[in-house]
Amino acid sequence: MTTTQTITNTGNEAAQNDTNDIATRRRAAVQTLLADARRTIEEKGVTREALDVLSGLLLELAQHRTLFDAADFPPPQAGSGDTSTRYRLNPGEDGFALYLNSLLPGKTTIPHNHDTWAVIAAIDGAELNRVYRRLDDGRDPDRAKLEVAREVVVRPGVPIAFLPDDIHSIHVGGAEPTLHFHLYGRPLETLTGRLGFETDTGLVVRYNATHMQRATQAVG
Repeated sequence: MTTTQTITNTGNEAAQNDTNDIATRRRAAVQTLLADARRTIEEKGVTREALDVLSGLLLELAQHRTLFDAADFPPPQAGSGDTSTRYRLNPGEDGFALYLNSLLPGKTTIPHNHDTWAVIAAIDGAELNRVYRRLDDGRDPDRAKLEVAREVVVRPGVPIAFLPDDIHSIHVGGAEPTLHFHLYGRPLETLTGRLGFETDTGLVVRYNATHMQRATQAVG
């Protein structure tokens, strides 16, 4: 083996070791977060207070930027027709589900709930969240009337959290993709009770069936 080959092979091995080390540290950080989140919900229940604690935990995780680099969790290619890429960080587990989402500028959703609690915190990028209140009494399962109650721009240092029946929509502006943690009480694909609200018609739809992007990439 020549000297050049030896140096190249050593460099490749070092790079692979670095990659393996990051993956190991990432898994450990994710499991620590999930253990702390489970303990919080067990102690405090599904309450605003508990979600405030979980928001703090996600903000801390977002500080570990080397473990969740955008190069390892890229957004979809511009022009591909996709506007978001979702990565599951604890694949195969029941119960709590942690995702890392990258959305392209221009991505929007209709107002929807989650059918479980949810906490969102940013590593990179800004996402406008409109939070709604229902003006109707909810007795008609097929129609609803909403109004915007407040707006929150989720960005590094500014999280947002939702109880199961809270309603929000997202709107990504600017020029850069987002990279945001999403922590849920149950995996997204199991949330068959989620509702979406078509504000122009007042119709209530099953959000997972009509609007949710199905594909999730497993990382872990």
